[in-house]
Amino acid sequence: MSRSRTERLVNLVICLLSTRRFLTAAQIAATVPGYEHDPNDAREHEAFQRKFERDKAELRELGVPLETGTASAFDTEPGYRIARREYALPDIPLKPDEAAAVGIAARLWQHAGLAAAASSGLAKLRAAGVDVDPQATLGLEPMVTVDPAFAPLTAAARDRREVRFDYRVPDQDAPTRRRLQPWGVVCWRGRWYVVGHDLDRGATRCFRLSRVVGQVRATGDAGGYQPPAGVDLISHVARWSGPTERAGRATVLVTPGRAAGLRRWAVAVTAGPTADRLVLPYADADSLAGHLVGYGPDVRVLDPPEVREAVIQRLKEIATRHDEMAVTR
Repeated sequence: MSRSRTERLVNLVICLLSTRRFLTAAQIAATVPGYEHDPNDAREHEAFQRKFERDKAELRELGVPLETGTASAFDTEPGYRIARREYALPDIPLKPDEAAAVGIAARLWQHAGLAAAASSGLAKLRAAGVDVDPQATLGLEPMVTVDPAFAPLTAAARDRREVRFDYRVPDQDAPTRRRLQPWGVVCWRGRWYVVGHDLDRGATRCFRLSRVVGQVRATGDAGGYQPPAGVDLISHVARWSGPTERAGRATVLVTPGRAAGLRRWAVAVTAGPTADRLVLPYADADSLAGHLVGYGPDVRVLDPPEVREAVIQRLKEIATRHDEMAVTR
């Protein structure tokens, strides 16, 4: 199944789960990304109907309880919805490591670009006067997103497309342009890396996603190269990054009773009347900033300046991304 169809099916499920009333095919076409067409154009409308019929059959084969009915006796066109009572899973007890894995998978789903499209679809439903249950989809968009290079680099690796991006390293003032044939994106010690063939250096290189500046642009055609067979991306990143030495110390102020993860990490905690002072060991300012911004206003960096500036830069990138998403909706 292609990625575009997968995204369309996911968004169709989200759309039908988000309201208790039956939605007509026309309402679904106006709401779900991937169904856009001109209903007055007979050829386009016929293509939509074929696509919609295939997707309904696919959902039913996957076990999704798709119901057909009408919202009232006066409706002449049938509508569709998902029977929540049959679709909902029973309570599933998870061990801590299993729950962590589910959380990582959910974060990847958000980074894959589905969250923005789904959220946009729900906004269209509200605009059309359809009552939307905000709890039905368990939160479609994260408040804080990091590493905006994740989605374009994973897409480029999947499609085998060359990319270019600007990359900054700690010992240089200005970022440098890199051209890469990405083989894959992996996580190592809490950081995301892309591994591939550096076209300018003619060698295998890996780059930390948090150091990518600005947009990642695809410059080559799909299928333009073939990664080496059996390459171990994790092993390559491990050799490149070397051992992690947390020689740095950062001092942050934390809201009392909040940021339990940081408190476990801290080497010193001093309670205060309005905020607690934590001393955190760290090896890389960018990586630490990625952790700190996830706590939002509950954490404020006092020093060192490199960590404070890294947090400010992350927040600026987040604000820019949300502004761009707001414009496209």
